[in-house]
Parts: sequence; structure tokens; C-alpha cells
Amino acid sequence: MNSKKQNGFALVLSLVLLLAMSLMGGALIVVASSDHQGNNSSDEYQQTFFVAETALMQAEKSLIDKMMGPVALDSGNRNRAARIIPVNGGVDADAPNQTPCFRSFRNLSRDDTFRVVEQIENQSFFSLIEPIFTDPSFPLVATIDTEGAIEDEREKLQQYRYEFFSVNSGTSIYKGAGGSLKKTSENTQRQGTAYRIYGCGMMGNANNPEILIPLEKIIVLSH
Repeated sequence: MNSKKQNGFALVLSLVLLLAMSLMGGALIVVASSDHQGNNSSDEYQQTFFVAETALMQAEKSLIDKMMGPVALDSGNRNRAARIIPVNGGVDADAPNQTPCFRSFRNLSRDDTFRVVEQIENQSFFSLIEPIFTDPSFPLVATIDTEGAIEDEREKLQQYRYEFFSVNSGTSIYKGAGGSLKKTSENTQRQGTAYRIYGCGMMGNANNPEILIPLEKIIVLSH
């Protein structure tokens, strides 16, 4: 009789232990999956932030090309005769489009009289870095073992878009010297033009992005 009771108790104990181990295993799977998803989300936000920084750099480059003259593709020299001081509404007389990026900056005016120097929308981040994937001598390509891994990275980066626009904020004191726009360590002061530039990094469709990170900065340029 005691033997039957002990066998029954052992069976119940085994079932309880099995259930407990199953619950613990399931919990570990959920935790591991959540950590993996969290890491992926963190990577996506970080990459989107880098794309937003790229947008600011592209905006600054566009302003410099206008103020110093565009660079000729054949010679690499600037066309000084085409230099202009970018002004609001000078490129496009229409009000800026109310894109998700534009609406993310809540300090901007939404009326039809608001003008910008330029607004560049829905640009592919991958198009800027595509040479990295096509040049086999580039370190990134050399360190990736399989073609599949390269294609996976290419497909991932094609999800990212950027947008930028800039506003002429008026005259400002420019500190620097020399014939270029680059500031030097000297204290020479002269009149310059201040621009506030806005840039967004986006993951997914630019009209309805999954992730959108807006950044802004002020630069002062002078001839």
C-alpha cells in the first residue's frame, strides 16, 4: 500500500517538475526573443539617427555649393560665376510641402507665407553609399564573407530615406579668414549669412515612416 502511495507521489512530483521546467523554458524563450527584438529596434533607431545626420550634411553641402558655386563634374572646379546667396523662396516660390519630416518640427510656421531656401524630399540613403557595395577593394566588402550577407545588408539599408530643408535666418557675424567657407583659428570678423537647416532620417515609407528622427542645426556662411 505504501509502495503504491510512493509511486503515485513520485508521478505527481514528476509532472509538477515537468510543468515547472516547461514554464521556465517558455519564459526564457520569451525573454530571449524580447532581447533580440529590442536589439534590432535599437540598431534601427541608431541607423536612422545616422541617416538624419547625413541629411544635415547634405543640406550644408547644398548651401555651400550655391554660395561658392557648383562643382563641375568634368574638372572638379567650382563655377564661381554661378555663386549666389541662397534666400527663402529663391529656388521654389511655393510653400514647403507638409511632409512628415516638416511636421515633426513643431516650431515652424504652417501658413502659406512661410518660405524655405529649398526642400529636398524622399532621398535614398543607400544611393549615397552604394559605391561601398560595388567596389570589391572597399574594406566592408572584403570583410563580409558571403554574397548573401552583402545582399542582406544592401536590402536592409535600402529601407532608409532622408529629407532636408533650410531657412535663411538673416545676417550674422562670421568669424574666420581665407577664401573658403571653412573657419580658421583667426579672429577676423565679417558679415555672414545664418542658415537654420533641418534634416530627417526615416526608416520605411517616407510618407508614413516606421521611424523618424528629426535634427536641426545653425550654420553661418560667408563669401
